[in-house]
Amino acid sequence: MSQIDYSAIGERLRAYRIGRQLSANQIAKQLGISRAAVYRLERGIVVKLDTLDRLAHLLKVPINSLLGSETEYFDNALGYFERMHQLEAKSTKVVSYFDPFSYLLTSDQYFDYFLKMLEEARPQHFPAEAQVIQKKTLDILYRRKETFTKINFEINSIVSIRQIERFLHIGLVGRLDLPASTRMERALQARREVEHLICQIEQNPHFNIYLVDELLPNLTFQIFYQPTASYVAVSPYRLGELPNIHCGIASVTSSTEAVDMHKHMANELIARSVSGEEARQQILRLLAKL
Repeated sequence: MSQIDYSAIGERLRAYRIGRQLSANQIAKQLGISRAAVYRLERGIVVKLDTLDRLAHLLKVPINSLLGSETEYFDNALGYFERMHQLEAKSTKVVSYFDPFSYLLTSDQYFDYFLKMLEEARPQHFPAEAQVIQKKTLDILYRRKETFTKINFEINSIVSIRQIERFLHIGLVGRLDLPASTRMERALQARREVEHLICQIEQNPHFNIYLVDELLPNLTFQIFYQPTASYVAVSPYRLGELPNIHCGIASVTSSTEAVDMHKHMANELIARSVSGEEARQQILRLLAKL
């Protein structure tokens, strides 16, 4: 067996605990260890192999999956975005595709509009537990942006000009049956977000945009490049117009096959994209046309 990455195991436990809204005491009881031992495990401090067996049972995964050779699955956005935050904090570079573009590249004003969109998209009989999960998910999204501001890891973002166009037409809305005045205001704010994206292209040396002239899949992905490993995260969650953070199964894996396939796909998209000043000019032409 290759060397065990206890730090990654601890991060997975923390993501699980947060996603399930469990306390350290509850985890300790299920694992048969002390509360202090749970915190040590989350920090990546070496534990006994029998504890790993119990942890694998708790996470409902085979032991080889826990040791990093298979895929992590998340049935809620809270645990998934916590795991993304952990991976980003250790990354030197990420390559991503999000629709319409990465949440990390949105303006400071976007958070308030995103909250409004989620309220508009909320289904009837929205349970109180889901409301709590939503608030905690928003807290993690806020911390992800803070981490990016502090670490400034390199972001290579694949963006579809067609999906930006749709974003501008629809606006920052959670549903389409809003008053005309609201739709107009939200379309204007979407325009401001795209203008902010242009400023990022101009001013942020850690950000590269690769603009493709085609519609891309609904599932989004992000590849994390770390000094000793690479991971890929795949998600159905939407943080743009008509958002969804309440339904879907996301995954994270360090599988060589999965990571290499996503790297190959990203490289192919980048090869037929435009970037830098050419990408900026193309977005400006789109703004002038609408």
